[in-house]
Amino acid sequence: MATTKPAGATLPGITHHQVDVNGTQLHYVSAGATGSPILLVHGFPESWWAFHKLIPLLATTHRVFAVDLRGMGDSSNAEGDYDSKTSAEDLHALINHLAVGPVHLTGQDFAGATVFRLATTHPKDVLSFTAIEMGLPGFGLEMLADITHGGSWHIGVLASPGITEMLLTGRERAFISQFAFPSMTVVPGSITDTDIDEFVRTYSRPNGFRGAIGLYQSILAEGAEIKALANTARLTVPVLAVGAGGGQFTYNTMSQAAASAVESVILEGVGHYAALEAPDRLAVAVLDFVKRVDAD
Repeated sequence: MATTKPAGATLPGITHHQVDVNGTQLHYVSAGATGSPILLVHGFPESWWAFHKLIPLLATTHRVFAVDLRGMGDSSNAEGDYDSKTSAEDLHALINHLAVGPVHLTGQDFAGATVFRLATTHPKDVLSFTAIEMGLPGFGLEMLADITHGGSWHIGVLASPGITEMLLTGRERAFISQFAFPSMTVVPGSITDTDIDEFVRTYSRPNGFRGAIGLYQSILAEGAEIKALANTARLTVPVLAVGAGGGQFTYNTMSQAAASAVESVILEGVGHYAALEAPDRLAVAVLDFVKRVDAD
């Protein structure tokens, strides 16, 4: 795997890569030399950097890959399709390129539909499925856009054509630092200025919200399709649901969507951004789970 120079923040022990797959260019980082592979897939408003505290903890015993979804981080955001179906095919192509499948697939937040599609449509790619603070369209995730019942305004903004560009372009730092992270973070000091700088850097690119817009539009339109996948293709690998700020929401979702048994871990006293707020506790949960899966 050829390495590239990092465009932004980095950390010791990882390498950066760019690869052309499925009609786009994906950026990913890798760490670790031995052990079964773990693929980390970020949420919003994030990039691979969401896992920068977690990666070294996992890489002591596993090969770890963290990808920037198409349109986000340092992956390409040229014109094209940005729905979850396309993003899932990106991940399938990336796994084939890396020749590391099956992987312990670990996704969080609005990556849910993307990783669920990957696991159900390409089951040979996936050894286990870890959902961190994750919902799914068709299983209640759409309710998070309903502001009359406690949902958040930003989902509707991002899903509405042209509105994100009108309201958030040039205001990326204010949106990320004053709303997105503070509104769902519990652990003081866990989101640093360096973290904010890195996320702002990538979302401030021209068309920097294109990937997020595509996935949020997808979330509000694909509920019936995701439910059909849950009922027909089925998710049959071992599943771990990690809840934090959302409590049992992730477990309740995965219990409905998975055909296999679902294990649950709740990180008490932690907000939505578990990988940044409690990386040590999250690493223990993930490593214990994948160790048992590998032993079967």
